[in-house]
Amino acid sequence: MSDDSLLGRVVRLISLSTDHAEALFASASDPEVWRWMPRPRPGSFNEMRAMISQMLTDRTRRCFAVQRLADGAVIGSTSLYELDLPEGRAEIGATWFDRSCWGGPFNAESKLLLFGHGFDDLGLARIALRTDNLNVRSQQALTRLGLTYEGTLRSHMVRQDGTRRDSLYYSLLADEWPSVRESLLTRITAKAT
Repeated sequence: MSDDSLLGRVVRLISLSTDHAEALFASASDPEVWRWMPRPRPGSFNEMRAMISQMLTDRTRRCFAVQRLADGAVIGSTSLYELDLPEGRAEIGATWFDRSCWGGPFNAESKLLLFGHGFDDLGLARIALRTDNLNVRSQQALTRLGLTYEGTLRSHMVRQDGTRRDSLYYSLLADEWPSVRESLLTRITAKAT
C-alpha cells in the first residue's frame, strides 16, 4: 500500500484523518445517508472529529477517506475493522457516501480496493460485511458485489431509535476473490463511462 493510499480508476482510498472531518460532516449530516449506521449521527463538526479520532485509536481498524479522482473531493469513508491477521479475517464497515454518489461506481470500486488490499496485500482468507435486516438497499448492494449471504445474528445490536436490530452477514473468501474482482472491474468500467 504505497503512501497509505489505494488507487482505483474513479476513487482513491486515503488514510483517514481528523483533517477529513469537515468534508465528511456534510454527508454524515444527511439523515438518509446515516439512517442505518449503528453509531449516533455526528451533530456537529466537533462530534465528527471526535468520532474519527475514536475510530483511529482502534488498532484493529484501518480507516480510509474515499476521494473522487475527477475533482479530488472526499465523498465518503470506509474501513477494514476487526482485522485479525493471525486468523486471516476482517470486516468492512463504517462505510458511507455522499448521497449524490449513490448508484455510481464509487462504492463498488471502494470495495474492490478494500478486497484487493485484504486478500492480495494482507493475505486474508475472508472478509465479511454486515447490515441491518431492514436495510434492503444495502442487502441488494452486497449481493450485486458478489458476496455470499451467511446468516442472521438475531437481536444483535441496538439501533439508534432503541429497537433491536438483526444483523445479516455476507462474506467473500480468498478463493472467490478472482472471479468477484473480474465482475467488479466490468461493473465499474460500465458505470464510469
